[in-house]
Amino acid sequence: MSGLLFEPLVANILASGFLFCQRFSCNERKFCGRLPKGSMGTITKALELLDYISTQRPEIGLGEYVRLTQRDKATVHRHLVELAECGFLEQNPETRRYRLGPAILRLYGVREANMPLRSVLRPFIEEMAQEVGELVHVSLLQGQQLSPVVHHDPRLHGTQVAFDESQLLPLHATASGLVMLCFGGDDLRARVLDAPLESFTAQTVVDPDSLREKLAECRANGSVWVEKGFDDEVSSLAGPIFGLGGAVIGAVSIAVPSSRAVGDKRAAMVEALRKWVPRLSELMGGSLPADYQQREVSHG
Repeated sequence: MSGLLFEPLVANILASGFLFCQRFSCNERKFCGRLPKGSMGTITKALELLDYISTQRPEIGLGEYVRLTQRDKATVHRHLVELAECGFLEQNPETRRYRLGPAILRLYGVREANMPLRSVLRPFIEEMAQEVGELVHVSLLQGQQLSPVVHHDPRLHGTQVAFDESQLLPLHATASGLVMLCFGGDDLRARVLDAPLESFTAQTVVDPDSLREKLAECRANGSVWVEKGFDDEVSSLAGPIFGLGGAVIGAVSIAVPSSRAVGDKRAAMVEALRKWVPRLSELMGGSLPADYQQREVSHG
């Protein structure tokens, strides 16, 4: 059963994420937000290999990388060797598989020391999650996808949404992504909506015109609701986080099992966003744009 964890089995599951699972065993479907092959340079192709590594797949061998990327073996091997030489990857001496290397830790330390987003956001996201009683996560834009920064689940229910901070999120299929498309620039919307869009579930919206209608609703409401767009059993409500000058820099989302996203729970989610969108924007040194407004959102 995808996306949901049941309390008796939680202790046996080491990582959390918007998992695509069968019997709680993660399959290999992963969104990496790839650029069209013709537009990818050598550096992009090499760095993209890092995106395949996740908490569910911490080590990847050469043969598996070739199958996942659908590139020739010699090119993939060359890129892996170069990433390892720079410290972005390292090779497990026993399995010969590749895993994240020490350079990632060093760069993370530099980033967090100068822009401590995760440590700054965490206590506020924990407070918000406790208030609404559901999983809350914040993501930032990374190219044409979203990179999760921090999340918290108070685990007040027997059934929870699973969330993996290592998994990149598509813009067209998630509430957080639609928020970025809505309040982001015209260029970002054009790049995403003019490209082929992947269906992750039977309810993923991939028609550009339908997505534009969804974005118009988001603009009018100040937030957006997505039901089962990225996971068959998860629904989310998301709002923007604004930075300096009212520019959108990220999104905050409340994710719940779809069966629980009704009535009083839905109303509590809406109220939580109304409270926390301004607070999180202020925390990031930003302010709400003059034309930003929050209204009740529809189920559509």
